[in-house]
Amino acid sequence: MRSTHISRKDFIRNSALATLGLGITPSLLSDVKAANPHETNTIAGSKNLKLKNVRLETGFEYEGDEVIATKTGLFCVEIANGKITAILPNAPKANATDAKGLLMLPAFKDMHIHLDKTFYGGPWKAARRKQGGVKGMIALEQQILPEMLKTSTDHAEKLIALLQSCGSSFARSHVNIEPTSKLDSLKNLQKALENKKDSFGAELVAFPQHGLYYADSTSLMKEAAKMDIDFIGGVDPYSLDGEIAKPMDFIVKLALDNNKGIDIHLHESGDSGLKTVEYLIDRVNENPVLKGKTFLSHCFVLGKLEKQKQEEIADKLAQAEIGIMSTIPFGGLIMPIPTLYKYGVTVGTGNDSIIDHWNTWGLGSVLQKANLMAQLYGNSTEFLLSRSLRLATYNILPLDDKGQQQWPKKGDAADVVLIDASCSAEAVSRISPVRSLIHQGKIVF
Repeated sequence: MRSTHISRKDFIRNSALATLGLGITPSLLSDVKAANPHETNTIAGSKNLKLKNVRLETGFEYEGDEVIATKTGLFCVEIANGKITAILPNAPKANATDAKGLLMLPAFKDMHIHLDKTFYGGPWKAARRKQGGVKGMIALEQQILPEMLKTSTDHAEKLIALLQSCGSSFARSHVNIEPTSKLDSLKNLQKALENKKDSFGAELVAFPQHGLYYADSTSLMKEAAKMDIDFIGGVDPYSLDGEIAKPMDFIVKLALDNNKGIDIHLHESGDSGLKTVEYLIDRVNENPVLKGKTFLSHCFVLGKLEKQKQEEIADKLAQAEIGIMSTIPFGGLIMPIPTLYKYGVTVGTGNDSIIDHWNTWGLGSVLQKANLMAQLYGNSTEFLLSRSLRLATYNILPLDDKGQQQWPKKGDAADVVLIDASCSAEAVSRISPVRSLIHQGKIVF
């Protein structure tokens, strides 16, 4: 994978043009009801569903050893009790919901977002000029969170609806645990997720946004760890708490004591950032139960390392089974995502903040993130574009690298998205419109 160099102006222009129309197209919902008004097995929201004219990828077309196109075909797909139960030859006259030749792909997953604090769903409000770095933002949060908490459940539900319209049926959400909001941010988000439990899946990270010791959040984190959360979070231990070992040891112990995973925000890009990465690798290797359950979000220091050091750290991350959740930054910082993939590091992406006091750029689409990655690393061929889709689906691809169909199969979860595209490569390249989202066998968008 080779890097390409484009101007920031052209990059933003191209990306913005590609996203026009995202999420504003009609869904299958009305088609289901109109085509099958009396058929309970195909009504949206039911557990049984039969689709015809579903486009699935079947292989690659080659010219010599180069992939020049993706082969597809039309099929019938049967779903029951949240699972794909059959993939059959197409039957255009069957009594089934007509997918109209739309491409079926694995539903998308937003693996780094803050559902608990957003302005989305309210009046437009751009981010203010940041002052004082992360500590300045903490001071701002301490002022505005009490008011935000009054409507955070409603705003979270609206934000989830946006993610669904962009094809995501699952999110990993970080949720503030700190003295200002105490456990209220978590409780409010849990209400929203309970209201959306039949149409959206999530896992939660207890996130000490204001620092474990800087804002004395340790006792609250211990309480949160006993609640319905999945990961123990952290943030910039050196710059916020003044040292690496003490906060990192607290996080690791809390995760071990409560059988949780770890997902730490790491923005530090200098020596302290690298030392934090290495410290976490050592702790995970000492506690193998944390392998496959530990992640670093952002981890910008990787983009600042020399190539040889990047490769060394990528290899160590892979051996410790520590994943990287990247929001695909661009400009002066380019993350070495191809290098991470080369060594087998699990990579995910997310929208992070969507219209809040941190930034105002979030579109809600992780397919757009896959497009950004493809542009940044020059993945413009049919093969590389098709591989880039894994960033949106969290590593599920319809075809393996040899073009063998590996998804969907009987027994797979019926979490799928229907897209107006001819193949994965086109979907990534054009950020093709999402027409419908099926979650656990139910049409939810």
